[in-house]
Amino acid sequence: MRSGILLYGPPAAGKDTVTAALAALDARYVPFRRLKVGSGKSTGYRMGTAAQLADLEASGDVIYRNERYGNVYVVDRPGLDRAFEGGAVPVVHLGQVTGVEQVAALSGVSWVRVLLWCSRASTSERSQRRGDTDTAARLAAWDATREDLASYPREGWEVQVDTDVTMPGRAARQVDAFVRRATPQP
Repeated sequence: MRSGILLYGPPAAGKDTVTAALAALDARYVPFRRLKVGSGKSTGYRMGTAAQLADLEASGDVIYRNERYGNVYVVDRPGLDRAFEGGAVPVVHLGQVTGVEQVAALSGVSWVRVLLWCSRASTSERSQRRGDTDTAARLAAWDATREDLASYPREGWEVQVDTDVTMPGRAARQVDAFVRRATPQP
């Protein structure tokens, strides 16, 4: 069975940072690059077109899509299939509980659901520090994530990390330890 990690949390909670720390622990951990249709930051995404998105939707290959910051973000079946190649363990970043549920429902994959959390003040500070020009929108997304999280049971997360007090390396080790306990090793 294939294994993957779903990292959920508000903007600037540390999804990129924890993913990098996971990859430093074990090369099997690879960031899943969602398809992004729109503009703005392209690092960490596979930039696509509206026509590509329409083709994926027509073929039933969109596992989850959401719209935020004026863009469309997609977890797609062909992209995930490529991410699992060679025994890799993709790390999928999500900011909506619905996305976690839809991706976790994918058959043939053992997903570890990880809640990364930080305070609203940390989101603001981190967003400004990394040079985001849309910090207000990211704070609105933080508010939406907090509301969204209220609908999901706390026990639904295999790992929960407060990134205000947990360094990225330690968070990665916590996630890695759970993945190793939950999945058979070759």
